Amino acid sequence: MSPRLHRRLPKVRDLTPLIRIRRPRFDRTQRRLDAALTIDDLRRIAKRRTPQAAFDYADGAAEDEISLARARQAFRDVEFHPAILRDVSTVRTGWDVLGQPVALPFAIAPTGFTRLMHTAGEMAGARAAAAAGIPFSLSTLGSAAIEDVATWIPHGRKWFQLYMWRDRDRSMALVRRAAEAGFDTLLVTVDVPVAGARLRDTRNGMTIPPSLTMRTVLDACFRPRWWFDLLTTEPLAFASLDRWPGTVAEYLDTMFDPSVTFDDVAWVKTQWPGKLVVKGVQTLDDARAVVKVGADGIVLSNHGGRQLDRASVPFHLLPSVARELGGDTVILLDTGIMSGADIVAAIALGARCALIGRAYLYGLMAGGEAGVRRAIEILSGQLTRTMRLLGVTCLEELSPRHVTQLRRLVPLSTA
Repeated sequence: MSPRLHRRLPKVRDLTPLIRIRRPRFDRTQRRLDAALTIDDLRRIAKRRTPQAAFDYADGAAEDEISLARARQAFRDVEFHPAILRDVSTVRTGWDVLGQPVALPFAIAPTGFTRLMHTAGEMAGARAAAAAGIPFSLSTLGSAAIEDVATWIPHGRKWFQLYMWRDRDRSMALVRRAAEAGFDTLLVTVDVPVAGARLRDTRNGMTIPPSLTMRTVLDACFRPRWWFDLLTTEPLAFASLDRWPGTVAEYLDTMFDPSVTFDDVAWVKTQWPGKLVVKGVQTLDDARAVVKVGADGIVLSNHGGRQLDRASVPFHLLPSVARELGGDTVILLDTGIMSGADIVAAIALGARCALIGRAYLYGLMAGGEAGVRRAIEILSGQLTRTMRLLGVTCLEELSPRHVTQLRRLVPLSTA
């Protein structure tokens, strides 16, 4: 016969340790952000709070969005190999990137038309980055002036991203302004001879600034705060234009120069006093070539899947580039990064720094500067925890032995 369970009435002193009365939080935005535990959580909040056209501009990619899906899947297909019985009571997450220290091995990527996502725009990203001790990148198509960013974060690390325009004098005028404002690194983007086919933007009729059509007016009814902020703050202005009557893609096609070559990169190098990094490298041969013409670093990137759909996954390309060039060239990586574990995997396979674009924009749309800080906090926490679980105490200890890339797509033999 099994023993019987004896029951009794609980006593007050037994219940007291179980009762936790939380202080009420009256800041609704902060309450939402505190409840977000992952970048995906921030994305869900952002989608609820942002008009469809602006959200899709940040969230979307080119054509069928296969490149973006593959890039994210590549990180999900990582297998980690932890070491046990290591003292990981103290973990150091910083090191040198492009000649100066960073507190975390990632930077905020350059993003265009940022104030469309949230009126705080680049100010939120720059201030949050400076507070976290990481670089902030301003896009040629940013919605804040170079000099304003320098004012907001006089002591923060500032990178400027350059598109080579057909009007070279206009491009180089921006470069000179960035140098004079204290930007230490120039990111020259080279994967945009023409704009990619970003179908969400076309279907949404995405214009600069947003057009008040029947569709957008209906959308505004469900997101009044976003429209209130847009209409009651300083009008949108961009580094390169004030207004454009067509779609974003149409504007980009008028601006991008399809004749840019390696010689142009070498020429820009002679005009820039700081570090020069070429962004948009997608093959080992091209990585070799841009280093040969003087680049201090490269960004393995397919533009977040926003240019050529089905392009190579940068994370898959990383090991071969790191083996050949990693000793002398700073390698950065973007596209598909949605967690601190993704960043750890990239560092282990040879990247010096990751660039986060959508991950930061989801935070921005979810809650302005506080949302960007929350995104950085989430990534930092995940990164530190992953390092501890792997048994490493600093970034220098990460190596390919910690990571295996599991590939779903294997090229067919051509033999």
